Amino acid sequence: MAQLPPYLSIPERLWHYGFRILCGLIFFFLIFPLIVVVPLSFNSVPFFTFTKEMLALDPAGYSLKWYEDFFSNLNWQGAVRNSVIIAFFATMLSTTLGTLAALGLSRPTMPAKTLVMSLLISPMIVPLIISAAGMFFFYSRIGLQGTHLGVILAHAALGTPFVVITVTATLVGFDNSLIRASASLGASPTTTFFKVIVPLILPGVISGALFAFITSFDEVVVVLFVGSFKQRTIPWQMFSGIREHISPTILAVATILVIVSIGLLFAVELLRRRGERLRGVQET
Repeated sequence: MAQLPPYLSIPERLWHYGFRILCGLIFFFLIFPLIVVVPLSFNSVPFFTFTKEMLALDPAGYSLKWYEDFFSNLNWQGAVRNSVIIAFFATMLSTTLGTLAALGLSRPTMPAKTLVMSLLISPMIVPLIISAAGMFFFYSRIGLQGTHLGVILAHAALGTPFVVITVTATLVGFDNSLIRASASLGASPTTTFFKVIVPLILPGVISGALFAFITSFDEVVVVLFVGSFKQRTIPWQMFSGIREHISPTILAVATILVIVSIGLLFAVELLRRRGERLRGVQET
């Protein structure tokens, strides 16, 4: 640990250590509920509490049967299949729309840029219950309620704002002189887009796509309104399990989702660093 400069006063030293303690407490407050779920998912009995055997670290108190139930239960496997299919197509749609919207917003001649940006990110601000109710009434009238297409479109609407924000942030450091240089060398707009623009904004696009995928994969409120039993996803199955039949299988699924989310966030961080390196190369 690096030593503090000797010229710091006592209040500054107290703030230095107090700030780190405060950050540690906040981190503990956010992470502790996730940490508790992991050991409970290995419970050998169908309870959501730590047994005496678990507290004593007795191997008899631990079991993998809830994970086995998840991988063998047809209801859970159907939910996994629906979640992956819906999240994949919703991510593709939201990534395409969000990237095009971000490119349009990055143009200096874009009229009413602030208003358009506010409308695009409104799904992040409006409470989900309001969005879900509105989508339910709208999709019911056009025949999309209770269909895979309706759920995909609803999840795409929720994921598009994340793509818009991440790609827009990437375009902040974009050097527009590269586009003019490409045009001066005889490249068409299409060639310039795929050969110059896309490689530089690709980290932001992939980061936005990962956020959109996580949003769709973890969403439960909208799918309860817009979907039906045929479109049940993992969060829907977990929600139904808590209400109807409490089983530690839910904890096993939660642990798997935590691991998947950590992996996706780790990938986002790697892409962010790669994007910073690319912008650094262009700045130099």
